[in-house]
Amino acid sequence: MRPPYRATLIISLLALVCAGVLWAAYDWFQGRYLRAFSEHTAVFSGDPLRLPADLAGPGAIRLVHFWDPACPCNVGNQQHLAELVERYVPQGVEFYAVQKPGSHGQLPSTLSSLKSLDVLPGSEQIPASPAVAIWDRSGKLAYFGPYSEGLTCNSSNSFIEPILKALNEGREVSATHTLAVGCYCPWPATTAK
Repeated sequence: MRPPYRATLIISLLALVCAGVLWAAYDWFQGRYLRAFSEHTAVFSGDPLRLPADLAGPGAIRLVHFWDPACPCNVGNQQHLAELVERYVPQGVEFYAVQKPGSHGQLPSTLSSLKSLDVLPGSEQIPASPAVAIWDRSGKLAYFGPYSEGLTCNSSNSFIEPILKALNEGREVSATHTLAVGCYCPWPATTAK
């Protein structure tokens, strides 16, 4: 009767050791490669934003992407932004990018068609990036805020597609004040005293 008991004990101990090794491997992987998602709440207010004089006024729908090359949160929306460009440029939407002042870097090649704006009046007052501002055909700011809530952005959780669709259909949109929780990096430049 001892051999079956001994075999069961050995198998149980082996299973326990395997479970411990798997847990240690998972814990190591999570600690090394996964970063905890820190939810940040940001209040976006588009009141100070203005298009540069050469873009202001009636024209195409204009989307301005605010980004910081050092912000890891950009990775979560760049593929989605590339999909937006591919879908909406043929519909006449113009895409621009504003890089955080004082930062260095460039957008990935999939976003090379975005026209760079060196200055966007009021952009120094935005709270966080990545962010987006959309002006309608009359030149009125229709939306300012994040691409979505949460860690990443895609067409299923984006705020942008419904707004672009409404503007393309000629409907008015007024969503220039947004409170959102997601992956954001502070935008204001730090000033030395």
